[in-house]
Amino acid sequence: MKLSRRILLGSKSPRRREVLAALEIPFTTVDIECDETYPATLQGADIPLYIAKEKAAAYRCKLQPDELLLTADTIVWLDGCVLGKPHDAADACLMLQRLSGRTHQVFTGVCLTTVDSQTAFADATDVTFGHLSDNEIEHYVAAFNPLDKAGAYGVQEWIGYIGCKSINGSYFNVMGLPVHLVYKTLVSLGYLE
Repeated sequence: MKLSRRILLGSKSPRRREVLAALEIPFTTVDIECDETYPATLQGADIPLYIAKEKAAAYRCKLQPDELLLTADTIVWLDGCVLGKPHDAADACLMLQRLSGRTHQVFTGVCLTTVDSQTAFADATDVTFGHLSDNEIEHYVAAFNPLDKAGAYGVQEWIGYIGCKSINGSYFNVMGLPVHLVYKTLVSLGYLE
């Protein structure tokens, strides 16, 4: 595989780094400080798309002509509401209690930015959890401390093993990056041969 530009990943997420690295595409991680608030009128996939674009805007002035910046954001969506990153362990437990026995959506927005262009897209995955007992939820939160995860869970962790009944869509989208779409878009835009 040959890249026409240096790839910069604007994300602190270890899961995004892991998934992107699995594509065997070299990249450099950059830190981006960005306000992740969004207009209250946005719904569903429009929320992470907006935030991914805001992350790109916060870094764009630093981009060089031979660089491509990849930014992304992921949300868990249940009953028309965002379940973001929990504030503390009690909040994480409440989120998981809400997800227990139900189907929710995971939306990830991705933005590919150069000095002179930008392409943004989103992916959606339906995730169904079986019933989670209070003991299981409390164990997971205590053992895995999921405070950096949307919806207070990582599907690739213990809670996913015991609780995830079905996934309709990309598993990697639930981890935080729909790599199949990233790959196809990089190829279609001519950044990857």
